[in-house]
Amino acid sequence: MTRILIIYTGGTIGMVNDPKTGTLIPFDFKQIQQNVPELKRLNYDLDVYSFDPILDSSNMTPEIWADIAQLIYDKYDEFDGFVILHGSDTMAFTASALSFMLENLGKPVVLTGSQLPIGEIRTDAKENLITALEIAATKTNGKAMIPEVCIYFDYQLFRGNRSIKYNAEKFEAFRSPNYPILAEAGVTLSFFKNYILPQPEKPLKVNLKFNPNIGVLKLYPGISPQAVKAITDSPVDAIILETFGSGNTTTADWFIECLQKAINKGKVIIDITQCQRGSVELGMYQTSKKLQQMGVVSGYDMTFEATTTKLMYLMGQGLEKSELVRLIEKPLRGELTV
Repeated sequence: MTRILIIYTGGTIGMVNDPKTGTLIPFDFKQIQQNVPELKRLNYDLDVYSFDPILDSSNMTPEIWADIAQLIYDKYDEFDGFVILHGSDTMAFTASALSFMLENLGKPVVLTGSQLPIGEIRTDAKENLITALEIAATKTNGKAMIPEVCIYFDYQLFRGNRSIKYNAEKFEAFRSPNYPILAEAGVTLSFFKNYILPQPEKPLKVNLKFNPNIGVLKLYPGISPQAVKAITDSPVDAIILETFGSGNTTTADWFIECLQKAINKGKVIIDITQCQRGSVELGMYQTSKKLQQMGVVSGYDMTFEATTTKLMYLMGQGLEKSELVRLIEKPLRGELTV
């Protein structure tokens, strides 16, 4: 029998209405089959691990990512796949982080959640949960169909480190702006094998060390020297520069000097676009040529979530700056297109 571990961290999906108070409260996921009786028809051996206490995903931290990754590593040989129930607000961050932490992953790690609690009549929770379990259980030639960390939401499966939450109100909460979906749930489950990572050749390795000492500088017309210096002069190890279009910034002397000063102090600056779709192309326009010349690193088409977690992961490995820069610009888990 297929064995799936459900990891419940918290989120809307695990809430039910308390008839006494009328408020939403978490239900005990150890009784999951009582709340979702359809699960019995899947004929899977399900086990549940619930965080105690459960948490709102806005309180997610690298330390909790490490707990999740360690749990998967410890239970890896016991289960065929893993389904993580998670609040949608930071789900893309967690999915990206886990993709880097779980090196040589050969089994599905599917994150899902819902926009409405599982007890609501019109809830999306049951469909998301049931299909996420089916995806986690699917094999081809005896091996997992999806050997990677992914997000399932509203009939579509996305690579985790390519995903963003773009809608807080619709069931269609997630998108993968720069990479095709991995699967689609219609009358049948359709997997798009050309876009799925291959099975690894080496055993699973878990990387738990993260360095979150990152600053974020989002540009806008009229940004002041004081606003820029607040980030470039701060004691961070790296700066994510959210730029215009294909990686462009103001060419004002004071701005370039701020960036150069930060780089001279050993800070890594990585350039990603504010646009949801498209890629950074340093040097394509004069407004990004100076960035390229001074050593600003290209984030290509990485999402903000993937950029943040990849930086934390790589900086946690204690690498030399040259190696760190090389790996930032290299796809490690399918997170970018060069």
